[in-house]
Amino acid sequence: MGNDSVCRLFFFLALSPCLLYAISQDHHIFLPTDSLSSSAASCLATDPNLNYKPVIGILSHPGDGASGRLSNATGVSYIAASYVKFVESGGARVIPLLYNDSPQTLIKKLDLVNGVLFTGGWATSGVYLETLKNVFEKALEKNDAGDHFPTFAINLGGNLVIKIVSELTDILETFNASSLPSSLQLGVNANAEGSLFERFPPDLLTQLETNCLVLHNHRYAISPSKLQNNANLASFFEILTTSKDKDDKTFVSTARGKKYPVTVSLWHPEKNAFEWATSLKAPHTEDAVRVTQSTANFFVREARKSSNTPDAQEVRDNLIYNFKPTYGGTAGKGYDEVYLFE
Repeated sequence: MGNDSVCRLFFFLALSPCLLYAISQDHHIFLPTDSLSSSAASCLATDPNLNYKPVIGILSHPGDGASGRLSNATGVSYIAASYVKFVESGGARVIPLLYNDSPQTLIKKLDLVNGVLFTGGWATSGVYLETLKNVFEKALEKNDAGDHFPTFAINLGGNLVIKIVSELTDILETFNASSLPSSLQLGVNANAEGSLFERFPPDLLTQLETNCLVLHNHRYAISPSKLQNNANLASFFEILTTSKDKDDKTFVSTARGKKYPVTVSLWHPEKNAFEWATSLKAPHTEDAVRVTQSTANFFVREARKSSNTPDAQEVRDNLIYNFKPTYGGTAGKGYDEVYLFE
């Protein structure tokens, strides 16, 4: 018997039990994924304590985000589309909170969302600071009332939250950290339960400490010692990570609330995946994008713990989908896209 005949014989013998079984089952050929048991497959039940349609409120920032290239209208404000995409990538929708809306309108909008995000920018005083302070205090009040209502404050937003909690206008220090790709030095409890880094893959946590996977773009921050020596800050925040500026000075780069779901990030998680300005040095490697995704997953996961379930039509009427983003990246600097509100 030739080699080909032997191979065909063994192939037939190997298949024959399956063929006989198929014949006995009215000629139905079972695939490997078919269940041979009579029980039907079922999906795991969702957690009734979680909100699977979370909505995030993002506070708009004064100006057009492009130094007048897009709009010079009085009272114009913007939200960079990268923040919206960041939230959406975690599985949530966005409602814009306009910084110059009336307090009554802002309160109504806050009742439609499950968490708030404060963005980067430049404004540190005036109506913007007062509005951010009011929104932040309302977020804390919601937590005190029993709703898990997270706050995520990025770059300028994080610095303003630090100032508000400290109750000091001069608490921040000058650092040389503009357009600075950086690593993060993780504290002892950086990935403790409920923290930003809790579910980061172990290999990514290791790379965060050794590779430049995040972007800093700020001139002000706070040193670990100054934070710990301020009674208000020390009682409110736990330091998760530190980083060094271009002059080798150490500053707090990530912190979280001890009693409230508040996270301050002096680095930009949204830029790795959604901003492409040549004037910045945002890392775009696969691992840098994993940092973006893991951070978005954390924030939205926190928002799913919110028990607030407002009227669905009211939510739809206020979503950012009612606005169109404007392309502002033709100059190769600034934000690629912004939502403008006039």
